[in-house]
Amino acid sequence: MSRTLAIYAVAAAAEIAGCFAVWAVLRLNAPGWWLVPGFLCLVAFAWVLTLTDAALAGRAFAAYGGIYIVGSLVWLRLAEGFAPDRWDLLGAALSLAGAGVIMFGPRS
Repeated sequence: MSRTLAIYAVAAAAEIAGCFAVWAVLRLNAPGWWLVPGFLCLVAFAWVLTLTDAALAGRAFAAYGGIYIVGSLVWLRLAEGFAPDRWDLLGAALSLAGAGVIMFGPRS
C-alpha cells in the first residue's frame, strides 16, 4: 500500500508540474522553453503510473485521481501561495475516500 501511495504521489507531482508549465506559458507569460521540462514531467508521470501493482490501467488511473486532487491542493498552497478552503478540503477528502474504495475494495 505505501509503495502504491508513493508512486501516486510522485506521479501527481510530475503531472502537476508538467501541466503547470503549460499553464505558465499560456496564462502567465512564462518563456516558451518551460514547455520542454513540462513535457519531460508529463512523460515521467505516464511512466511512473505504470509502476503500480494494479492489473488494469483504468483502475490504476481512477484510484490515482484522488491522490492527484490532494496533490493539486498541496501545489495550490506551496507553489501558488493560496490556502485551500474548506470546500477544497472536503472535496479532497471525498475523492480520497473514493480512491480508497477503488484501490482496496474486496474483489473476487
